[in-house]
Amino acid sequence: MKFDHRFVLKAATPSTRVYTADGVTVRLDFLEHMLRVALLHDGIPLLPTWSVCPGGGDCPLEGRDKLSLEGFQCLAPEVREEKGVLSFSIDGVAFSVELKNFRITACNEQGILYQDRSGLAYNFCGELGDGAVHYTRRESDQRIYGLGDKCGKVNKAGRSFTLGAGDSMGFRAASSDPLYKQLPFYICEHDGGSYGLYYDSYANGRVNFGEEHDNYFEPFNSVRLEEENLVFYLILGTPMEIVRRFTALCGGAAPVPEWAFHYCGSTMAYTDAPDADTQLRGFVSRCESEGIPARGFYLSSGYTQIGERRCVFHWNKEKIPSPEGLAAHFRAHGMALIPNVKPAFLTEHPLYDEIARQGFFLHYADGSPALFPFWGGMASYLDFTNPGAYAFWKRCVRETLVDRGYTDIWNDNNEYDVWDGEVLAEGFGHEIPARRIRPLFSYLMARASREACLEVGVAEPFNVSRCAIAGTQRVASTWTGDNLTDFDDLRYNHYQAMTMALSGFQFFGADIGGFAGPQPEEELFLRWLQYGLFTPRFVLHSWKPEAEPTMPWLYPGRMDAVRRLFALREKIAPYLYAEHRRCLRTNEPLISPVFLRQPGYDAESDCFFCGEKLLACPVFDKGAQSVRVLLPDSDSGWQLRGEGESIPAGSRVTVPCLPEDEPVWFSRTGDRPW
Repeated sequence: MKFDHRFVLKAATPSTRVYTADGVTVRLDFLEHMLRVALLHDGIPLLPTWSVCPGGGDCPLEGRDKLSLEGFQCLAPEVREEKGVLSFSIDGVAFSVELKNFRITACNEQGILYQDRSGLAYNFCGELGDGAVHYTRRESDQRIYGLGDKCGKVNKAGRSFTLGAGDSMGFRAASSDPLYKQLPFYICEHDGGSYGLYYDSYANGRVNFGEEHDNYFEPFNSVRLEEENLVFYLILGTPMEIVRRFTALCGGAAPVPEWAFHYCGSTMAYTDAPDADTQLRGFVSRCESEGIPARGFYLSSGYTQIGERRCVFHWNKEKIPSPEGLAAHFRAHGMALIPNVKPAFLTEHPLYDEIARQGFFLHYADGSPALFPFWGGMASYLDFTNPGAYAFWKRCVRETLVDRGYTDIWNDNNEYDVWDGEVLAEGFGHEIPARRIRPLFSYLMARASREACLEVGVAEPFNVSRCAIAGTQRVASTWTGDNLTDFDDLRYNHYQAMTMALSGFQFFGADIGGFAGPQPEEELFLRWLQYGLFTPRFVLHSWKPEAEPTMPWLYPGRMDAVRRLFALREKIAPYLYAEHRRCLRTNEPLISPVFLRQPGYDAESDCFFCGEKLLACPVFDKGAQSVRVLLPDSDSGWQLRGEGESIPAGSRVTVPCLPEDEPVWFSRTGDRPW
C-alpha cells in the first residue's frame, strides 16, 4: 500500500543487510565511518559508478558496480531488530531504522544528528512523483557546505540548486546556477554535530536546503534525481574528517607537476589572432623583458580554426606554421603549452564523416548522429562510453598533440548540453539515454586525455577539465570557468573557491582579472592579483574582444607593484607544491576556510588557510585600504608576513593594505612557510 511500506529481511551478512517491500529492495552496507544506503526498484538496472574508488588507483573504464565492497573497510556492528525497528552503531553514533517506510535516525550524545523526514522520505512507489527522492530533517541552525562550484556564500542553507552542468559563460558568482560541476555531495553541520551526504549519481536533479516548504511535514531538506534507483553515503565525522573521507571515497587526487603552481598565461586573443605564432612567441619575450616569471601558457582553441570554425585536433598552419617549433620554443624558455581540446565535432570538421561512419557520436535509435548548437555551428558530441570512440580520442591526442611536444591537455566545453531523451550513448554495451549521464562524459574525456599522455611515457601530465564530477580529481584538475570581471564577483569567486575546497577539489582557481565582461579597472586588477597569489592555480585568462587582454603588463604604470606580487608568488609556489604533496597523502584540501581547522570560525570570512602554515587575508572591497582579521587559534601566536612581533591568537588586528602593497598574510610564530 502506498505510504505504508513494511520492509522485511531478505538477506544478511555481518556487514550488509537487505530488506524488501512492494517491489523495492533496500540495502544497508556498514562501512568504516559511513553507512551506504541503496534503494533499488525491481526490474530497473543499477548503473555503474565511476566516482567511488576507495583505495586509490582508478575504476574500470566501463565503471564499477555501485554496490561493490572492494576497497572498503567493512564493519560488523551488532544489529538488533525489535518491534519493527532496526538498531546498530557506527563510530559511536546510534542508528535506528523504522522498517515501516525505512526511516533512518542517527543520534549522538547531543541528540539527533541525522534523520529522514517523517511520513515518507523515499519515493518507493511513485507517491512522491518521478525519479529518486530523498527527504531529510532540516535543523533550524543548519549550515550546508559543498556541492562542487555552486555560487553564493559558503553556507548554502536556505537555498536550492540545480544538479546539472552547463556552459555558463560570464556567470554571476553570487547567484548563477547551474555552473560547470555536477557534484551531489554536501556537509550538513548544526549544533548537534555534522554529517556528509553523497549521492552516487550522474542524473539531473535538484537539491533544496530550505527554500521549499510543505504544510504537512516538518522542515526538510530534499534531493530529487531523474533516475529511479538511489545510492547514497552517509558520512560521519567533523567537517574536516568528512572532507577527507569523501575525498578518499572517490580515490583521492592525481599529482600536479610543480611548474603548474607558478604563473601561467592565457588569453583567447593570441590564438584567435591571424599571427598567433608571433603573438605567442611575443608572450615569452614580453615576460622576460618585463621581469615576469612564467612557466606555462594555456593555448586557447583559436589554433584549431578553419575559417571561423574551431575544429579540434586541426592545426591552422597559417596561424602556427610549425606546431613542433612553437612547443620547442616554449620548452627552451622553461614554459609548457597546454592546448585546448573540445569533445564536439562541427559538421564542417574534416573528420566528421569518418567519425559518423564509425558510429562514435551520440546518436538516435536509427544510428544517425545527434546534432547540437556548438561554437557558431552544429556539431555532434563524441560518445566516450563507446570504447572505439574512447580509443579514437586517445589516438588523436597522441598524434596531433603529444607527438608534437604538447604533453599537457586542457579539456574544455565538456558539459554536454544534451537534454533530448531520444539521444543515446553506447554505454559500454548497455545503451542508455545520454541525458542520464551527461557529466560522466567529461570525466571519461579527461581520463582519455590523461591516458594518452601516460601511455607514451609522460610521467606526470598536467590535465585540466572544466566540467567535473566526483572522482574527476583522479584524472584532472579544474578551474571555476568563465567568470565575470567585477569587484562583487571577486568576493564571490572566493566563496566559490571555499565551496570547491569543501567538495574535495585540490588544484583549482579562478581566471584572475575575470574572463568575460569589461577590462578590469586598475584597483580591481591589483586586488585580484593579491588574492590569486594564494590560490593553487595562478592564471590570468580573459576574452575581451573590444579591449586589450588581461595580461600582467595591462597597466604599465603599475609594473613595479605587479613584479613584487609575481615575485611573492614565486616564493609561494614551491610551498604550495610541497603542501599539495602532503594533501595527496592526507586527502585534505589545499586551501580551505578557517572553520575547517577551527570549528566555529565565520564560514564567510575573507581570510582562509593556504596550505597548513599560511593564513591569507585578501581585500575584496572596492576602495578598502586595510584588512581587519580575527586571528585563529595558534599555540605560538601569529606573525604578519612571517616577520616581526608575535601577535596572540584571538586578536583582532587591522593591517593597512593598498592595492600596490604586498597582500596581508600571517604565519604561526616561528613557523615560516618558506
